[in-house]
Amino acid sequence: MRKRILGQQGLTVSALGYGAMGISLAYGPSDEKDGIAAIRRAHELGVTFFDTAELYGRGHNERIVGAALAPVRDEVVIATKFGFDFTGTREGGVDSRPEHIREVVDNSLRYLGVDVIDVLYQHRVDPSVPIEDVAGTVKELVEAGKVRFFGLSEAGASTIRRAHAVLPVSVLQTEYSLFERDVETLFPVLRELGIGFVAYSPLGRGFLTGQAKPGAEYDETDMRSWDARFQPGNYEKNLEATERLGELAAAKGATVAQLALAWLLAQGDDIVPIPGTRSVRRLEENVAAADIELDDSDLARVAEILPHGGFGARYPEGMLPSWE
Repeated sequence: MRKRILGQQGLTVSALGYGAMGISLAYGPSDEKDGIAAIRRAHELGVTFFDTAELYGRGHNERIVGAALAPVRDEVVIATKFGFDFTGTREGGVDSRPEHIREVVDNSLRYLGVDVIDVLYQHRVDPSVPIEDVAGTVKELVEAGKVRFFGLSEAGASTIRRAHAVLPVSVLQTEYSLFERDVETLFPVLRELGIGFVAYSPLGRGFLTGQAKPGAEYDETDMRSWDARFQPGNYEKNLEATERLGELAAAKGATVAQLALAWLLAQGDDIVPIPGTRSVRRLEENVAAADIELDDSDLARVAEILPHGGFGARYPEGMLPSWE
């Protein structure tokens, strides 16, 4: 698979990455065996960028990712994240205090079974801790040889600039797909500063696989059971748009998911989507999207079908990240 460069500090990864969250969290009961099989198949197909986090099972997901990639550790880039509070004592449920960052990093190194974390993200901005203190702590971890590259997730322009002034930010990760376009407003800042972008939920939490069901048909442990895009009213509109995208995809000999990933790749060479799946078949379908080229007429047709994104907010009001 072709490679892409994220940031200006030397971070080079495959054009498509792998998001491991769904192995442990948010998409129904976890399946460790299938998750490991999918991760290893991804590597066989040229994927070198694997994404996990402390939040995804408090170490459970990191252990799976670490075990799956242990035989090829030197050939891959592993990203993980800090920044949540599991004690219930911190306002907003986030915790980026320096002492907590250090604790999480030591835990993640142990869970992953690695000597260094390739990419360390702040998972969510902590309004009670100056971002300069966060970046400064990560800088110390870089200097100590525990971390290679610094990333932010769901951060706004001011936070990005302030963090970058302390320690160069290599990458921002935020939800981005045909259904969710808000982050495009940050692209000028990222490109001005030379920061790469990682798109999570690039398939609209599975809606853009062409296999979506109404929210009521998902298990209560599956976030799609409450995701607004899968609820009555929005579901029907999103389904119609997906069917129209399917017609365009079919004309190119592709699936809707492949079209959606190819569209993201066409938005810039500094963008890397990280679709996640526990299915080897789905994984192989996703990876094949890296070879699909969309021309101007294809992109124009997509814009006609979904000019502003999908229908329904990506998170309930109280869960929407604040970009500051």
